[in-house]
Amino acid sequence: MKFLAVCGSGLGTSFMVEMNIKQILQELGVTGVEVSHSDLSSATPGDADVYFLAKDIAEGGSHLGEVIVLDNIIDMDELREKVTKLVKDKNLI
Repeated sequence: MKFLAVCGSGLGTSFMVEMNIKQILQELGVTGVEVSHSDLSSATPGDADVYFLAKDIAEGGSHLGEVIVLDNIIDMDELREKVTKLVKDKNLI
């Protein structure tokens, strides 16, 4: 399974979300998930199974497939809640 953190420019924001997702997966004991980051213009359907996008660019990424929208990209509690739900829904834990 592959998760892709996406932001407008593909630099700091998406990299930060990628690192936070990796930390949460580690805390949950989830293995076998590849996490990377990209900018919105480079992300294409098939790059990942699930895409994490900030609310302000979510509409632009709706064509990608399964999208998790983050209301606040720096809110670890929100990210933890959404990642935990996702991995449970995907039977990864």
